[in-house]
Amino acid sequence: MDYQQKPPPSSDPSPSPPDRPPGITSPETPSNNQNHDIEDIMACVTALEAALLPCLPARELQAIDRSPHPSHQIDVERHARDFMEAAKKLQLYFMGLKREDRAPTRAESLRKEIAVMEEELKTKDELIKKHSRLFQESQKLVKEQIEKHRVELEKV
Repeated sequence: MDYQQKPPPSSDPSPSPPDRPPGITSPETPSNNQNHDIEDIMACVTALEAALLPCLPARELQAIDRSPHPSHQIDVERHARDFMEAAKKLQLYFMGLKREDRAPTRAESLRKEIAVMEEELKTKDELIKKHSRLFQESQKLVKEQIEKHRVELEKV
């Protein structure tokens, strides 16, 4: 088999719809989060292809095998290391997606409920303080009105 180095199919930042894998929508989709996910996946795939392609050509590998220069072996090792780093990034990305897809644990759901309740409690405390202040002001106004009426009654 004669492997020839070809440009990666995903090197174009916005592939045409027929070139796009199934399930991936176009960047014009209203969901920005989905667009960001697609861009992340495409970037990881491009990085994997870029790291792997220099390792594939059979002619280059045959020339390196016959070459006495140690720099050729270092070059292959560098390409392999780049490929492994890109593969690890892609694996971590998919593990993150898997974590997002799974149902939240009991502890996570309780933490979310507690956070919601704390926010609700904070809002209600602010309302209580506001109404308490308004109530005190109205009591003060009523006392002033009572005092004013009492003074007028004493005059009469």
